[in-house]
Amino acid sequence: MNVRLITVTAMVATLCAIGALVKLPVGIGSAALDAVPALVSIAILPPVFSGIAASVGHLVSALSIGMPLGPFHALIAVEMFGILWIFAVLHQKGWIRWKWLFFILANSVIAPLPFYFLISPAFFYGAVPSLLLASCLNAVIAFLLEPVMKRLFQRVVVK
Repeated sequence: MNVRLITVTAMVATLCAIGALVKLPVGIGSAALDAVPALVSIAILPPVFSGIAASVGHLVSALSIGMPLGPFHALIAVEMFGILWIFAVLHQKGWIRWKWLFFILANSVIAPLPFYFLISPAFFYGAVPSLLLASCLNAVIAFLLEPVMKRLFQRVVVK
């Protein structure tokens, strides 16, 4: 296993954890900026490792507010892993506009869809607007940071 890869992944996961502590008061519960470092990390990390960092970020975000959804947060962490993995694959294929659209739709509509059935339709409809706002904010910040971080980490070869 590449020590540099593990180290950079741990640093990104730590930044996700710090972003998880920056809460956005929106609708049901609160959203956080935990996805920003993971979204930016796709420029320097393989998809699986960006997904791991995103999962860690979500779990820290959930822990910092008392795990209101209990074990459902494990499902959300798996969803975050999948969303970031697909986002990174889209980035690698050069589908730049599609990756941002995918992230916003997947994080705000597709990811909460299981809760329509597991909790209630009202929870789903209440969560989607706040998740849409948080997803857009995470995406805009990451979009602005990505070129800067890409240039900053050009010397870091992580494969």
